[in-house]
Parts: sequence; structure tokens; C-alpha cells
Amino acid sequence: MLAAASRILSRSTPLLKPSLARTHFPAGYRFAVRSMADSAASPFKKIQIQRDDTTFDAYVVGKEDAPGIVVVQEWWGVDFEIKNHAVKISQLNPGFKALIPDLYRGKVGLDTAEAQHLMSGLDWPGAVKDIHASVNWLKANGSKKASINNLWNFNRLA
Repeated sequence: MLAAASRILSRSTPLLKPSLARTHFPAGYRFAVRSMADSAASPFKKIQIQRDDTTFDAYVVGKEDAPGIVVVQEWWGVDFEIKNHAVKISQLNPGFKALIPDLYRGKVGLDTAEAQHLMSGLDWPGAVKDIHASVNWLKANGSKKASINNLWNFNRLA
């Protein structure tokens, strides 16, 4: 399925940006872009972080002993675009470790209505705890310093 989605995108829109796929192309394109986020060739290491009485998934990329940055997802969830942003952060000089906590627990909005539904149903106090637990995980796993990168709709979490 990934190969087919890749062929569809490369044949019809060779320079397709994921954000354009969300707003200007049919739903099949959005699915293809979402599928690319789960590629087996991903540079991310999927981890689980424990906080209070719950465990959540997170994705880490970058140098082991580098300063850490928690990359907070957009309202879409942990998709191709947010993972691409984390990879770019990890490659900045002198090198960083980027961590994306999955605040939606594996769900991703494929259109604006679904993204709005996911965000409106978010446990905001729990999301704040997830982000703090992510900072603590970075510090406990080689990052002497850690920060939060929050550019999108989750301004109340920063």
C-alpha cells in the first residue's frame, strides 16, 4: 500500500507538501501522506513514557547526548509534517534530540473536522503532564538541557 501511495503522489504531484495535501487534494491523498509517516525507513525510535498511572507513545530522533527539544504536535496529531519538523530540528547545528509525545494516543486527523474533534476531546491537563514527562524523559536519557517547541494550536500547553 505504501508503494502504491508513493507512486500516486510522485506521478501526479512530485513536490507535494503534506500541508497542501490536507487542504487542496481529495481524501485519498491525505491517506497517502499519513501512510508515509509510518514508513519502515523512519529515523525515529518509538518509545513509551510513563507518567502517573498512564503510559504514552513518543517518537525520538537525533543524537543521544544532545540537548533535547519536545516538539508539540499540530492539531492533526503526529503526522508526516510534524515528524519532518522534528527531523529538521535534530539536524540543526550542533545537533539536538527531538521528542514528539503522541497526545492523541495514535489518532491522526485526516481533515479539519476530524482534527477539530480530536483537539476538542483532548485531556488538556493530561497533555500538559505528558509534555512535562517528555522533558523529564529527555533529561533522564542523556540530554542535560531540554526545551519545548510549540508553534501551533497548543499554545495553552507551553
